[in-house]
Amino acid sequence: MDFSGKVAIVTGGGGGIGRATSLGFAKGGAKVVVVDRDESLGEGTAGILRQQGGDTTYVRADVTKSADVQAYVKAALDKYGRIDCFFNNAGIEGKLADTVDYDEDAFDQVIAVNVRGVFLGLKYVLPALIKQGSGAVVNTASVAGLVATPGMSAYVASKHAVIGLTKAASGEVARNGVRVNAVCPGPIDTRMIQSIAQTRSPNDPAGFAAGYQQMIPIGRYGRAEEIANLVLFLCSDASSNMTGGHYVSDGGRTATGGAFTAVKA
Repeated sequence: MDFSGKVAIVTGGGGGIGRATSLGFAKGGAKVVVVDRDESLGEGTAGILRQQGGDTTYVRADVTKSADVQAYVKAALDKYGRIDCFFNNAGIEGKLADTVDYDEDAFDQVIAVNVRGVFLGLKYVLPALIKQGSGAVVNTASVAGLVATPGMSAYVASKHAVIGLTKAASGEVARNGVRVNAVCPGPIDTRMIQSIAQTRSPNDPAGFAAGYQQMIPIGRYGRAEEIANLVLFLCSDASSNMTGGHYVSDGGRTATGGAFTAVKA
């Protein structure tokens, strides 16, 4: 997948899937704008890209704030003059608790990052893509946007919403030469799944992880690079007839109905 001469923005680019995708874009020849609210992580990704000869810039931003989102869009346009690919990826898992026990402020925080953040990214990036008559957007949803994970009501609700935003936006901009899709990762070996294992089974997170991986048909967690490859494909010309879709990469988890509650601490 050749991204030579193209410009990509990656939110949540400081680690995990965001970092892997930033590296993938750079390897394909793209100029990469790394966006993350954690400066050390964001600069860390940008530093790796520079070490590998990539053309990159880091922008610190809180995706829940309109001014910050507009700032990363402006930074990309000011430095590179265009935006071709937008990986609208920043997200958080929130706390684990049953719905009746879920803290209201914690719920609002998850919705702010995972839904408002994706909405603001679409709101302020899409005009640039419409103006140039081309571009591809990939939003990060989750298998939690397709099936429920008890104890994660805020996250589940937010990822269902991301799929809805993807469908709505895709129909609005398709005639402008702009495509909008979503990826739905299953359990991926990143900080998020490690944090969930620690919360579910504080005395034996490794045992929880081992048991959960046995429930996945391929027998392991996915890798961040595997999701990055899917994102790169959806941003490439090879997927030119694909828009408004949500694409699952979960090792077969949703096909077999696996869920966290099937593994007890």
